[in-house]
Amino acid sequence: MIQRKQSLFLFIAALLNACLLLVPFYKWHEAGDTTWHELRLNTFFPAFIVAIVIILLPLVAIFMFRKRKQQIAMCFVSMISISTFVGMMLSKVGSIVPASATDGTYWIGAALPVVSFVFILLAILGIRKDDKLVRSMDRLR
Repeated sequence: MIQRKQSLFLFIAALLNACLLLVPFYKWHEAGDTTWHELRLNTFFPAFIVAIVIILLPLVAIFMFRKRKQQIAMCFVSMISISTFVGMMLSKVGSIVPASATDGTYWIGAALPVVSFVFILLAILGIRKDDKLVRSMDRLR
């Protein structure tokens, strides 16, 4: 069951979440300053902890293939964790960026959790499809 497509979706979600450790979430530069400042996970410890959790949850859910209900629950917990992470980072952007910032933009790190959320949702749909298939096979016995 590990070779199912929902396992692939969960693995891609974990990889996208792992990329959060490498790319910045937000970039800006201040008036009179030529360097870009970045908001990364290593500068905000609570978000770093939540990022580790959102990396590990899909990986753990992959190996729960025999307990489909618990696997779905793990995916829902992962989706809630991703929503928490995005909320934390958006509030951090509002508090860390100074008023003198002239140009700021959300970077690729802001889009990765959203794409990961979609892949986890696709995995949930695949798990439910498998559960429905197994239940229909049980009726035939």
